This record gives sequence, C-alpha cells and structure tokens, in this order.
Amino acid sequence: MFTASLGVFLFGLLAAIAGGAVGAAIGGNYAFVLTGFAVIASWGIFSATGNTFGLDYLAFGPFMGPHIAFAGGVAAAIYARYRGYFEDGKDVNSPLAGLGKPDIVYVGSLFGIFGYLCQIGVSHIPWFGTHTDSVALSVLLSGLLARVVFGGLPGKGLMRGSLHNAEAFHPDATTFPQKIKPGPNGRWLEWQEKPSQLLTIGSLFGILAGGASLFLAGNVGAYLTEKGFANTLAAANANSFTFGISAIVILFLITNRNMPVQHHVTNIAGLAAIQFFPILMGKTFSTYTWTATSTWDSHTWLMAFLALIIAAVFGVFTALLGEFCARLWYDRGTSHIDPPAASIWLGNTVVVSLAMLFS
Repeated sequence: MFTASLGVFLFGLLAAIAGGAVGAAIGGNYAFVLTGFAVIASWGIFSATGNTFGLDYLAFGPFMGPHIAFAGGVAAAIYARYRGYFEDGKDVNSPLAGLGKPDIVYVGSLFGIFGYLCQIGVSHIPWFGTHTDSVALSVLLSGLLARVVFGGLPGKGLMRGSLHNAEAFHPDATTFPQKIKPGPNGRWLEWQEKPSQLLTIGSLFGILAGGASLFLAGNVGAYLTEKGFANTLAAANANSFTFGISAIVILFLITNRNMPVQHHVTNIAGLAAIQFFPILMGKTFSTYTWTATSTWDSHTWLMAFLALIIAAVFGVFTALLGEFCARLWYDRGTSHIDPPAASIWLGNTVVVSLAMLFS
C-alpha cells in the first residue's frame, strides 16, 4: 500500500513517526490492545464494504501496527532504562509519557520509522516477503535492535546489549536447553511454560481460531463475491480476526490477571485452517471457491473438522515456539524481545510453505 507512489510513502512515513511516539507515550502493551480493537473495527468495515484499508492502515499500518506502535513502546522502555529514567527496561505496560521526558517519545518515533521501513523491506524480498508475516518479523527485528543498542548497563555506552545474557544461564546446566530454562533468573509466563500448559492453550485456542477463520472465510467470502470482490479476499485476512480478539485479552494481563497470552496461537492456527482446508477439499488456496457455510454438505463439514485438527496441531507448535523464543531472548534479558512476534513469523513461514508443498 505504501509503495504505490512517493506521496503515499511519505504520508505513511510521517504517520509512522506519530504511531511510534504514541506507542512510547501510552506503553507498548496498551498500544497493542488498541491494535486488537482496530482489527475488530477494521473487520466490520471490511465485511460490509470489501475494503481492506482498515486492516492495511489502522490495524497493521502506521496507526496501530505492532511493528510501529508496540515496537516503539518496547524501544522506548529500554531507552528509558538506559538513560536512568526507568528501572525495568522490560516493562511494556507503563505509559512512558508519565516520566515527563520528551526524548523517550522521540525514540518511539525513531523505532516507528524503523518498523515502517523494515516491514516494507521484508515484504519486497523475493518469495520470502510473500511467504512470511512481515509485520511480526519487523517487531522481532526492532526488539533485537533496541536490545543491542540500549540494553547494556545504564549510561555505560550504546551497542553493548546482549541478546542472550549468558551470564544469567543456570550455572550448573550442562546442555543449552537446561541453561535457558526459566527460573529465578527470569521467566515469561509462569502459568504458560510447561509442556502440558502449552499443549492445552495451543490446541484449544487453536481450534477456536480455526473455526472462526473458516466461518469468516466462507460466509464473508461468499457475500463479498456476490458484490464483485475476489472470492479469496476474506480467506486471506480471516486469521487476523481472532488475533485481534487475543490482542484485546492483553488488556486484562496488564491489570495483573494471569491471562493466557495466545495471539501467536490464534494467528497461526487460523492461518493453518485456511491454508489446509482447500487442500483437504482437493484444491489449492487460489483455486478453491469459498461458499457460505449454510451450503456445505457433510463431506465439506468433515474436511472442516480435519482442518480444525490441523489448526490445533499448529496452535501447539506455535505455543511451543513462543516459549522457546522467550527462553532464548526474553527471560534473562534487559528488554522486551517479543516471543509471540518471533513465533508468528516463523509459524507463518512454516504453514504457508507446507501448504504450497502439499498443494
């Protein structure tokens, strides 16, 4: 959208400056909650009109795109720690405008610019750019950059941050998985780190997302087809709806409720259901014709059932991947490197690539 002309590129760039600043001012997680509300509102617009501007600009663009607003808040938090304004560089809940330091907000703007340019750059990489989640990958790369630049000892120089903080590895561990095991030196979500917990959250939230995505793809897709839009337009965006619901759930996490963090699960599980359902029906994503669920016969419903099983499998896969990324980068770190974003771009690439392989 933002590479169609120089004018729209500059418009998006200026908007991203503001988006990153807002993320820093209100706090990264509050910005992400607003992303969730923007997704739901954008789906209302899209379902009624067939226009994706809400998703492209409001939810996943300069207004509240996670790679801009959330990432701006993440970078601002570790910058505030580096400058001695703030103790916890991993705190992406606190609204940083309350510190009264404009330079913190400006750092959010700088990382809003980075996220904007990074997402555009990733999306234009041949093959890879259309077979991954460029927004999620940009969130990850922004978090890694912020850690490296500002994550060292406060006031002791830039570019000294560590991605793994090996000094905090478990001292008696003999294998790498044991060294990064969560414990006193750091953990992400204590109630969501054991295999049994991840299996439960991944499978059940995965099924929930898969079912909703199939219904949206079929019913909204059929309606928009009657209006002259591409039949696959709703399917191409269907997994974002439950992602938006999951993002709103973060609001309750901020209020000190031990809520499950599962927007990575619902995103990838929904995507898996949408990608593999046409294959189960003997078609490919591009050749399958989505129809209203009221017209589905028993065979179609059986294939939908199997698609939910696939969604559950990829939900578990993504949940496990998120916890691994937390142990790798987040747990012992000085800043927030987002485990869900890391697992979304990896999970997206795996799902889309496997769907192509089986098509």
